[in-house]
Amino acid sequence: MPEGARCPWAGSDPLYVSYHDEEWGVPSRDERHLFEMLVLEGAQAGLSWLTILRKRESYRRAFAGFDPEKVARFGPGDVERLLGDAGIVRNRLKIESAIDSAKAYLALQREAGSFSSWLWAHVGGRPVQGAFREMGEVPAKTPLAESISKELRIRGFRFVGPTIVYAYLQAVGVVNDHLVGCPRHRAVARLGTGSGR
Repeated sequence: MPEGARCPWAGSDPLYVSYHDEEWGVPSRDERHLFEMLVLEGAQAGLSWLTILRKRESYRRAFAGFDPEKVARFGPGDVERLLGDAGIVRNRLKIESAIDSAKAYLALQREAGSFSSWLWAHVGGRPVQGAFREMGEVPAKTPLAESISKELRIRGFRFVGPTIVYAYLQAVGVVNDHLVGCPRHRAVARLGTGSGR
């Protein structure tokens, strides 16, 4: 990858480029954002991330601004409403998993004080700094992702396999996997000890 070029996966779509340049890899400790990304990563399974980005605003409307307390109260009528919403991925298992995950999210918050503190404790509060030079070097999953995936599934979260969890960790900045030649790698690394989002 040429030095100074952004990660190739960002392509040229303005929405994707903006996501790469402004959000992906930025350490997040915001409870609602962490829940949002967990739901969206699960929704993405089998689809492209760009598809999910294009539906993101519709997801925010459909899932009560990703307020886990509100989503946890969704019932069968809400599931049917969401299945009729063309703005989101109309997959019953993914919709029901988002509701189940909201309940599990709240339970984990009660136990740990916050989801953020629980999540970041897995890396001692500091992002893991990747050192990959080519896309082919970036793994699909890691022992860290496998461990967190296992814990989440035990707690009742769904659509949180190790590959989805690793993508999640990259997205919310627990792992900085911008390629080292990408300008965002250094910029994101500097955020590692700050408050992030």
